Amino acid sequence: MIYFQPILSLIAGILILLVPRLLNYIVACYLIVYGILGLVRG
Repeated sequence: MIYFQPILSLIAGILILLVPRLLNYIVACYLIVYGILGLVRG
């Protein structure tokens, strides 16, 4: 199984460096995906 959290973190970090104004959206999406994955696994 591929671990999505490190991949998401890497992509989010790169996008934040390239387009800092996306920070709020990236953080929100990351938290939503993290929460969904946590619910599905648990």
